[in-house]
Amino acid sequence: MTDGPVSNATEIDDTVPHSARIWNYWLGGKDFYDVDRQVGDEIARTNPGIVDTARAQRAFLCRAVRHLAGEVGIRQFLDIGTGLPTVDNTHEVAQRIVPEARVIYVDHDPLVLTHARALLTSSPEGVTHYLDADLREPDTILQGAAETLDFDRPVALMLLGVVAHLTDDSAYDVVSRLMAALPSGSHLVFSDSAEVVNPEAVRAMVRQWNRTSDNPRVNRSREQILRFFDGLEILEPGLVSVTRWRPEALPFGEPEEVDNVGAVARKA
Repeated sequence: MTDGPVSNATEIDDTVPHSARIWNYWLGGKDFYDVDRQVGDEIARTNPGIVDTARAQRAFLCRAVRHLAGEVGIRQFLDIGTGLPTVDNTHEVAQRIVPEARVIYVDHDPLVLTHARALLTSSPEGVTHYLDADLREPDTILQGAAETLDFDRPVALMLLGVVAHLTDDSAYDVVSRLMAALPSGSHLVFSDSAEVVNPEAVRAMVRQWNRTSDNPRVNRSREQILRFFDGLEILEPGLVSVTRWRPEALPFGEPEEVDNVGAVARKA
């Protein structure tokens, strides 16, 4: 089933670029405005690896969800900053393995809300629900999610490419508060931009983004990103380029690194 979304949506502004729509453009989607395409192209010229990075992060999401649903037995997913529906969304990956999986998507872009109503369709056995909320309001997210998820059972918290929009140290408190509300056996799936392959291009990309967007972001070092996992057990292979987190077997060795790192960790 698909529950109706909880909405505080405002009118869509098609004159201001939004990261969810730009990401959709890079992933080959169709749900963006001219301003998003223009800024996306400008960023890609500054950092030519960004399109590969976007697609590598989506592939990381798929592998992490398959592992958690198929091998760990997670049946509940809280995906914050989900962005616009594309291919292999969290509920699609999870419910292919576990049809009864329950998935909450959280975003605060009204265009995302509009598409979520139409496209985030659950399996008959499971639940897919959309919550209109901001990562900066973890208590609001938890209250809304608790209407669908059972917080007495493990939950996978998905934070892919979104925490960089919390540009100060409040980000650590937000992630900590979210994980504190989840029971033992829950997992954190986290990834974000990092200066791995081409540091200058990544720095230039963020500077350019912050000049054109009303939703600024920040680069964090590997050590700063590791702090989000304090108190958690990080699964092998640790915090790595998202292309190297349990990749599919390849005949020519490990895949190339990208400027995005990720990890999956368990709450004891």
